[in-house]
Amino acid sequence: MMKRLAFLCCLSALAVLPAIAQVSADSQSASSDAVLRARRNSLPRSMRPHEETYDFNRHVTVSYNTGWAGYAVTGSDFTHVEGSWIVSAVNCTATPNTFSSEWVGIDGWSSNTVEQIGTDADCLGTAPYYWVWYEFYPYGSIVIHDVSIAAGDKFAAAVTYDGDNYYTVALKNESTGQSFSKKVEFDGADGSGPPQRNSAEWIMEMDGEKLSDFGVDSFGKEYTGYVNDKATDSSVSNGVINAFGNAVQESITTQNGSANSPLTALPSALASDGASFTVTWKSE
Repeated sequence: MMKRLAFLCCLSALAVLPAIAQVSADSQSASSDAVLRARRNSLPRSMRPHEETYDFNRHVTVSYNTGWAGYAVTGSDFTHVEGSWIVSAVNCTATPNTFSSEWVGIDGWSSNTVEQIGTDADCLGTAPYYWVWYEFYPYGSIVIHDVSIAAGDKFAAAVTYDGDNYYTVALKNESTGQSFSKKVEFDGADGSGPPQRNSAEWIMEMDGEKLSDFGVDSFGKEYTGYVNDKATDSSVSNGVINAFGNAVQESITTQNGSANSPLTALPSALASDGASFTVTWKSE
């Protein structure tokens, strides 16, 4: 399992997070309280308004919801997810005071926890603000200070379940060579329930009240040249998104989470590699 993370960084120096109390303390190191408040408002898809339909032509379940645009796969006992994306330049003149995140993760599609790592492209007023983070929802985001970020950078990231309630979150800025990896204990004992590990996701998220104009966001090896979007569960080993067949979920965001509501972000169909895709901004 650990070999799958070799593309990111050496895991021999992983630090174990000793207690959830450390999560809350670390979050105070963020350079912007407004940004962290927005990400703390981030909810699993299961907790957001949503509507589902099945597309018989493409053999994919389509979810309309208010926060997650991209793809997910469902199953049982997920142990690994990896993906890559290009950080989009946000148009903050057009959409001031808005937020957007790119990430990969486990859980949250139909459960109340999310184990995730990613990047943000936000608008603080009319100024763009980019930052790197990991999060074990319902706990707040932890800012990753060791990895720089700029519009146009290419990122690869992974979340791996190591057993006994431990997860490794890892990320690399392929444009700069900077990387991060950490092993975290997380059992969901705060009342959200234990992590179910019944889904994996590749998502562009509106993690505040309005979505930044990011233009077009690109995920997967066809666009990044690096890691493709893959996952492992009890039945599929290191498979790209379409290897999960009828368990593939396309996630579209609309203003109120229903199919007849105005679009906010729209993913493309999967590319010929069965994993790469784009997400196009439509509205705040």
